[in-house]
Amino acid sequence: MSTLAEPSHPTVADFHRVNRGGGLFSESVSQWIGAVFALVAQRLGLRPTALTITNLVLGLATSVTVVALAGPVAAGDVPAWVVGLLALVGWQIAYALDCADGQLARVTGQGSAAGARVDVLCDVAAQIALVAALSATAVAQVPSTPVWLVAAFAGTWMVNLVTSVMQSGPNAASMVTSTSLPVRLAKLVRDYGAVIFVAALVLAFAPALVFWVLVAFTVVNGGFLLASIAFSARASL
Repeated sequence: MSTLAEPSHPTVADFHRVNRGGGLFSESVSQWIGAVFALVAQRLGLRPTALTITNLVLGLATSVTVVALAGPVAAGDVPAWVVGLLALVGWQIAYALDCADGQLARVTGQGSAAGARVDVLCDVAAQIALVAALSATAVAQVPSTPVWLVAAFAGTWMVNLVTSVMQSGPNAASMVTSTSLPVRLAKLVRDYGAVIFVAALVLAFAPALVFWVLVAFTVVNGGFLLASIAFSARASL
């Protein structure tokens, strides 16, 4: 969506109107929370990069805490719901800030190539920390978790971010262009907001199942990577 001229008194709706999607959950929840953050930031005179860095710090702090408590939770010394609640709040607020920085940049005309690079790099750092948190929990809960599974999970997790970046330019293309509700529901498996919401719930109520979260997303993201390669190769031929 193109950058808007800055309204004299932008509203939450003005900021949400310029969101870049992300999926059904992200558009319905995360982007609206982000719009509120963007409005507050605009009133305080903050620049988009300030939101980006805050997102990074909060995301890293949340994931590092989950890693540190993975062992105590597995041993029964720390209630799982405490860690799950922390992850739910921390990851969701961090993601909403990630949504907010772009909204603020577009509405106020503060977008820049440097700011976009910082945004992507911070996203990479935050998602590496998230992968580490889920992997540490899986290994703590199921010590026999194969090393290759952790490595495959970490590698394929970044497919979602990479393909999103690739689809942001003039050469963007989608394998499934339908916007029907059933299709959008199916795509929730790759909606970052929905994924971290479900991950936090698993941490809270069934941390032993994080092992199967690793398995599921390795299969989903690996399959999407192969499908994307085939789709792109066919288009290039």
